[in-house]
Amino acid sequence: MTKGQAAAGMALPPLPDDLLRQEAHAPVVEGQPVIAILARERQALDRANARQGRTVRFYADLTTRYGARP
Repeated sequence: MTKGQAAAGMALPPLPDDLLRQEAHAPVVEGQPVIAILARERQALDRANARQGRTVRFYADLTTRYGARP
């Protein structure tokens, strides 16, 4: 427990591991059609956007449970 947690009288839950991960760009493979590369890049963007949504929900849940205001 940190000094701040002790002063606040509560311990916040840890941030889920996947919310800390960065999404890599899709690899560009020579000779592959551009549309295939674009499709993989869009899948990576979808994963990143989903992770951002989970981060927002995690934070919203914390503020609801602990009454904190941003």
